[in-house]
This record gives sequence, C-alpha cells and structure tokens, in this order.
Amino acid sequence: MIKRAVHLVEASATQSALRVVSTEREGLRMLEEALSGPLAAPFCSAVKTIGEISGRVIVTGVGKSGHIGTKIAATFASTGTPAFFIHPSEANHGDLGMIAEDDAIVALSWGGETTELQGILAFSRRFSIPLIAITAGENSTLARNADVVLLMPKVQEACPHGLAPTTSAVLQLAMGDAIAIALLEARGFGPGDFRTFHPGGKLGASLTHVREIMHTGDRVPLVPLGTSMPDAVQVLSHKHFGCVGVVDQDGKLCGIVTEGDMARNLARDLSVLKVDDVMTRNPKVISGDQLATSAAAMINKHGIGALIVVDETNCPVGLIHFHDLLRIGVA
Repeated sequence: MIKRAVHLVEASATQSALRVVSTEREGLRMLEEALSGPLAAPFCSAVKTIGEISGRVIVTGVGKSGHIGTKIAATFASTGTPAFFIHPSEANHGDLGMIAEDDAIVALSWGGETTELQGILAFSRRFSIPLIAITAGENSTLARNADVVLLMPKVQEACPHGLAPTTSAVLQLAMGDAIAIALLEARGFGPGDFRTFHPGGKLGASLTHVREIMHTGDRVPLVPLGTSMPDAVQVLSHKHFGCVGVVDQDGKLCGIVTEGDMARNLARDLSVLKVDDVMTRNPKVISGDQLATSAAAMINKHGIGALIVVDETNCPVGLIHFHDLLRIGVA
C-alpha cells in the first residue's frame, strides 16, 4: 500500500472542495440541459418501460457504477417500484436465475464496455427482458444492446487526473433519482405509502398519525363542567398527564385545567372553586388524523405539555403527551 504524507493546509483543502463541487455542478447542469433536449424522449421511454412491467427492476453495474446502482435500487424499492441490485459477476455464477421475464434491467456503465456485464446483456436479449442503459458510451456494447439508452453527457471528472469516477457517479445517481421520482409521481405514491416502506427511523416516526400513539378510553383525564377543583385535582394526579379536560353536558370539550392553571390560582382557595373558575377555555386541540409532527409543532409553539385529541364534533377521543412524541423520536 502506498502511503504519502498529507500536506494540505486549510486554504488549499477548501479550494479543492470548491473545485470538486463546481465541476460536479457543471456536470449536473449539462445533464439538465440534455433532459430538456435529446435525452427527454429516452427518459420518458425508460419511465414508461418500467411503469408497464409486472415484475421488478433489476439494477446492475460494476465498481463505482455498482455502488451507485445499489443506491438507485434502494430508492426505487422505497418509493413504490420493487427493485434490487444484482452484481454482474454473481449473475454470471447463478444469480441470473433471480431475473424473470416480467422484470426490467437497468444497467450502469459509464463507458459501456464493462466485461462483467456481458452475461446479463446476453440473458436480457435471449429472454426479451427490457434493458435500459445508463451510459456515456454512445456506440458501446451496452448501448447497442439496450432497448432504451439514457446517454449521459460527456463531463469532466472532479478528479484532477480525470480518473476517479466523481462527476460521472453524481450524474448516474441523479438519473436514477429522476426515474424513481417520475415513477413515484406517476403512481401517486404519497406519505401513507412512504410510511409503509419506512416504518423505522426518523422518517417513519414523522409519518406517524396522532391516532396511532394517543391515549384513549379511561386513560384520558376528563371531568364535566361544575366539577369541584379537589375532585379535578384527584383525576389530574391519577392520570399523570399534568392536565384534565373539561366537557359540557353534550360531551364537547369546553376547557382544560393544567398544573399551570392551578399555580396561577394559588392565591385563591382552590378547595371551594370549580373547574369552571380555573380552566382555560378554548384549549389547543388536534385531530387524530394529523401527523405526530404537527402535534410536536403545536406543543413546542405554545409551550404546553399535552393536547386533547378531538373528533369532528369537538368531543374528546384521546390525548397525546410530549412524552409520547419523545418515545417515537418526533419531539
């Protein structure tokens, strides 16, 4: 292994970074220009081809193209287009059996002459499996065998030697994202679908609805109008949410008593007061159909600890506490 001392100073490192970003930005500009011109029709054909298959998208490539291909396959799969990555070398040793006739293949090779791709190319032609090429090699073996050629513009690599795939990798990734998003929009893939494929992590938490995590039934602290403050305090203490909702004779929410309300009334004799005398009228509420992120935003904005969840008639159906939001990673 060759090891050399690094003598970059901060200024030269920053200049290097700016040069890389500028070069790759120029590559993306050229791709955008191509998509507005000669690349538009092939791009639409690629989206149409994938949209019409009943199987999956098989993404393949070697080296940096393979790494980019893995990410593209993951993006397809998470946005409603079933897909997975197959390494060409593994395909040549049995994994071709993973490809079915109702699939489509997206092959990435910047030059289009990647030797390892020959097995997949031959297989796709033998069984008439749609083949989409993402390549800059207009007359390459890959381009000549593909049903749809997404011809990338000839761009300058950010590597000063013009060797390391940098700008070319960014363009391949952008093209994969463009196809995935076009398919997403064509299918009407929405936030609910995202939740299906992203149940974990921050994204899954942000797509959680209030009704999925709210407390319901006997867990919701509620008292009717006219309840004495000592009785309301008992309910508040027993439920451990720091508040108690107040409902009228029709069961509609008309106020809330919080620990803050009680603190603001300490100068009064709470033992002889009713909730009507202490409660905050027209409290902040939320619908169970709203996202947990909306609940977090309301709680943070108004500096409160909990929200009563109401139905369309303003009747309480649940309660969501900021601890519930912390638990799922939203707050």
